[in-house]
Amino acid sequence: MRQTACFLLSSFFLINVSAKEIDRIYTVGFAQDTMSNDWRAAQVNEMKDSLSRYSFIKFIYTDAKGKPFQQTLDLQLMDKKGADILVTSPRDHRVMTPIINALSKKKPVILLTRKILNDEFTAFVGANDYLIAQNAAKLIKEKLNGKGKVVMLKGVSTATTAKAREKGFLDQLSKYPEIQVVAAPVADYRRHKAITAMEKILKEGVEFNAIFAHSDSMASGARIAMEHAGLNPADYIIVGIDYIPEARDAIKAGKQTASFTYPTASKQGADIILQLIRGEKIKKYTEVPSILVTTDNVDSVNTIFK
Repeated sequence: MRQTACFLLSSFFLINVSAKEIDRIYTVGFAQDTMSNDWRAAQVNEMKDSLSRYSFIKFIYTDAKGKPFQQTLDLQLMDKKGADILVTSPRDHRVMTPIINALSKKKPVILLTRKILNDEFTAFVGANDYLIAQNAAKLIKEKLNGKGKVVMLKGVSTATTAKAREKGFLDQLSKYPEIQVVAAPVADYRRHKAITAMEKILKEGVEFNAIFAHSDSMASGARIAMEHAGLNPADYIIVGIDYIPEARDAIKAGKQTASFTYPTASKQGADIILQLIRGEKIKKYTEVPSILVTTDNVDSVNTIFK
């Protein structure tokens, strides 16, 4: 059942807090998937920075090291230790749905960028992964003049971001019968796994003209493998998502065709946290915009983190 913002606020006993006078410390707990991924670390740090200016908020976080059951346990432990508001980006939407559903009946649970199986949570903030992937397919089709072979490097298979990116890309690509995906290994949004995946593809002699990477870190890994094999990435169409500094540098060097910005959603999540504490009405869903970055605007668009 959907919970309205008013019901949530009354249930979580936050309605007595005014915007002008906040008389106690509120603990915000972020159960992160992994801190070894630079984008994921930036997501935590951006929320930490956004909330650090408020003396009435204590921010804590955990690192599940890529293990969904640990991420679930981290949420439970932060709840037991008295966290007032919980934040997470679920690595496995199936594993984590039951605990998020249960916790959301007790206190606010905010999801950043990744969803669960239902809408039993307080708020979701993130970009439109499906649409981004559709636009990536359109761009690749344009660059290939409607004909070619594509390698798709996929993110964490249990994460809703990767599922939406795969579906959006393939749904759009189905409109272009002369473009086909010739390999689609899972590389978990990690450089080293993308290097291994591309090395295998190259060793097997798979022919391709383009790469669609679910993250720029994987695009970076693909380029490393290609250059090690004597291939010039500039001879291929390479499109990624996130727009991290490596992507900016590669686009400027002509070694990556494009990237789509993928904000961490932490600033918007921090705004929702403040609204909750102040007893204000919140939105259930907040979509953050994504920008296509190419050589045309690479110098005018800020990377997601430095």
